[in-house]
Amino acid sequence: MPSGEFRVQEVPVPVPGPGEVLIEVKAAGVCLSDVHLIDGSLKPFVPVEEITLGHEVAGVIHSLGPDLGGDWAVGTRVALQAGQSCGECANCRRRRAPCLMARTRGVDYDGGWAQYAIAREDTLAPIPDDLPFDQARDHPGRGLHALRRHRRHRRRPPGSGGGHLGRGRAWARTASSWPRLAGAAPVIAVDPLASARERALAFGADLALDPADPDFAASVLRVTGGRGLDLAFDFAGVPAVREQAARTLCRGGAMVLAGLTPQPLTVTDGTRFSWNRNEIRGHYGSGPEHVEQLIRLAATGRLDLSPSISGHLPLAEAAEAVHRLENKVGDPIRLVLVP
Repeated sequence: MPSGEFRVQEVPVPVPGPGEVLIEVKAAGVCLSDVHLIDGSLKPFVPVEEITLGHEVAGVIHSLGPDLGGDWAVGTRVALQAGQSCGECANCRRRRAPCLMARTRGVDYDGGWAQYAIAREDTLAPIPDDLPFDQARDHPGRGLHALRRHRRHRRRPPGSGGGHLGRGRAWARTASSWPRLAGAAPVIAVDPLASARERALAFGADLALDPADPDFAASVLRVTGGRGLDLAFDFAGVPAVREQAARTLCRGGAMVLAGLTPQPLTVTDGTRFSWNRNEIRGHYGSGPEHVEQLIRLAATGRLDLSPSISGHLPLAEAAEAVHRLENKVGDPIRLVLVP
């Protein structure tokens, strides 16, 4: 969208090509990544003239394209992966993971803010009949991937010392719940809004802090037994919070940048950061297995995703949904468009 113009318009129903299906969209999430695409602070990796937004999508298969490899049927309820491999890079040609030029739905190719959307069959994840569409769409998948990947990378066993800090109310459910399921202790949530901190505690955080609190660093040290944070996750892409997190890492601790922002990253005391052997790790997206894991956990009642859904709006009111999220009208976590 070079012009930066956002609009709702009628377009022809797309036709699925080889290996693709046409999805009748039942629920499509609105998140801050969509807001940043509209305001221009987030750019597509693959330049396009126009794009249909929406990377958190669930629906039913409406029609089948030719040359499908799987046993798909019209009417199957599915969630869509938030992206797909390019099929062209060196890793894809050798059938290795990860793809070096992965594409993101609603960013690099058309997404699900529509009545119908095209999906490649390898991006489909079946969902059970009793799981609501708005809970099946892939909104916490990235958080799950970030938490599991970086805890595994650091080889932290359940109950290991140190803290886990998460910032970003849109992922409050993920930031508070998943570290507990992974055995992290303590779990610290950070947000400037009191209501968001209360939600984080309800979702399972051990402590919820205001980043403006002058005793912030002392509180982190107190709850971690004087050690500091082992892992700090930024889910919102806020430079000030990233710098704050860097200052509270323990020796050997790492900060994971899961929220997206084009703004520069700074570390105030580089000498201390190096002396502590601290790390900064980037993170983007999730793998197919994480969406499937979320669906299984939600379907079996192990994880309730409904508290993270703040409201539903008709597709025609997409601009209103963006306005509410951007301006925090009603303090929403996630809004869902329903065609």
